Amino acid sequence: MTRIYTDEIINAVCLHMADRRGVQPSDVEVQLSWDEEYGFTAEVWVKGRSQYIIEANLLEAIEQYMYRQYNRRVFRSNIKLDVDEEMWADIED
Repeated sequence: MTRIYTDEIINAVCLHMADRRGVQPSDVEVQLSWDEEYGFTAEVWVKGRSQYIIEANLLEAIEQYMYRQYNRRVFRSNIKLDVDEEMWADIED
């Protein structure tokens, strides 16, 4: 099993949103969050415009990140998000 932590999850979302919006990853800011009502979410700012993404979007970003950065094909069903002091993703091999 592989575990990635908050910083890498944020990088994954930045790269994913930059690709979708046609901007540089440095133009994207991300704040991860979790609550009982909404689960895992993130607020994303792209060039000053804010939007919220849900857990499915986070998993998609992690899936693409693992392929691009580690050349590993993983599926969303193999990614489990969790949080304690910080957020992490466990990825089954």
